[in-house]
Amino acid sequence: MAAGGSNLTPKIVWNQNGRQFETEDRKAFLQYELKKEGKVMDMLHTYVPASKRGQGLASHLCIAAFNHAKEQSMAVIPTCSYISDTFLPKNPSWKSLLYNNDFKSSI
Repeated sequence: MAAGGSNLTPKIVWNQNGRQFETEDRKAFLQYELKKEGKVMDMLHTYVPASKRGQGLASHLCIAAFNHAKEQSMAVIPTCSYISDTFLPKNPSWKSLLYNNDFKSSI
């Protein structure tokens, strides 16, 4: 598979024990923490190494995490600045999953 194959959707894996969503090679990932007895997913950090940037991996990681939260009826706290400042403004349909009770984002 060519490294520049941007038309291919990367496979994102849920690493439940590691509390992250990651690419198959584990080099790009989105870390999360569960709160409120597992009813709220706090998305803490998204990381893509320099060698893989510009391929949309961070967005794919976010979509996988938000889909998981939706399927599990979880609310989301977008602590990660990439998610709150870049991903959500470009993908406003996911804002319906945001948790807005006594947890407040640090935006």
